[in-house]
Amino acid sequence: MIWTVVSTVVTVDLEVGGMAAKILLVTGDAAESLEVLYPYQRLREEGYEVHIAAPSRKTLRLVVHDFEEGFDTYTEKPGYTLPADLAFSEVDPGQYAALVIPGGRAPEYLRNDPELRKICKAFFDADKPVAQICHGPLLTAAVGGLSGRRVTAYPALEPDMQAAGAEYQDAEVVVDGTLISSRAWPDHPAWMREFLAVLRVKAPVV
Repeated sequence: MIWTVVSTVVTVDLEVGGMAAKILLVTGDAAESLEVLYPYQRLREEGYEVHIAAPSRKTLRLVVHDFEEGFDTYTEKPGYTLPADLAFSEVDPGQYAALVIPGGRAPEYLRNDPELRKICKAFFDADKPVAQICHGPLLTAAVGGLSGRRVTAYPALEPDMQAAGAEYQDAEVVVDGTLISSRAWPDHPAWMREFLAVLRVKAPVV
């Protein structure tokens, strides 16, 4: 399989108002383990403070999605557990420089949460960096954040992306301004490479 990178030049404001050290990761039960833990650990390694927000402060039960011969779609198995730092109702989007939205099954029901919808809309309204992967774009589509944008997502979501007004591209990562999207956990290196490139300009570690 040949992987491709589709990107545009990102021009962003260097003034971040002292918020560069904090990144919000929003997720819930049945999120894909790698898609939560990889960005969480990679961003902390880079020097960012990452907070995990969920519907409530609880121990989240993540899952493992994999690809196995003979299955027409991915399989799901129990994954790791991880505590949430905050409930969505406790989040002040103004305190965060960027947003990360992992995939798995979580976005399917999280998109109906009114508190999370307000959080996501605030990041798009402020043009802050947003990294989404796999089924994560179901959430950003629900708040109108994808209209007129170029994105990728888990390939089965192509019709959903088109219905949301986005141009779907089957690539390991698509960068559209401050929106960085990838298809699934095999694309992690490209996803975080491009997200960090945006963060180092828009929200550098201070």
